[in-house]
Amino acid sequence: MIKKQYVKSRKVSKATFIIPKSELPDDIEVKDIFLVGDFNEWDPSRHPMKRNSKGEYRVTIDLRPGREYKFRYMINGKHWYNDWNADAYLPNEFGMDNCVLITPPVTD
Repeated sequence: MIKKQYVKSRKVSKATFIIPKSELPDDIEVKDIFLVGDFNEWDPSRHPMKRNSKGEYRVTIDLRPGREYKFRYMINGKHWYNDWNADAYLPNEFGMDNCVLITPPVTD
């Protein structure tokens, strides 16, 4: 699940990426999850997701408004995972799909 909001005073789009406990993979013991995408040069250590008391993982980042970003989740440093609520999906060079997030445009 992804929540998006344009923050007029800062001219940024805030995106909150959420993986509910019910959507975590059953076949992996999840120790950590990182948000990885073209907004952070696919760096698997820049955006750790925090687990809350409900057992869901989440992270909020600022992005430029009116753009498309490719992303995926990295679980335990070796398992790629998609967000099935992304705005779109595009094939990548590894034979899988990347998720696509489209940020809201600038509004006045």
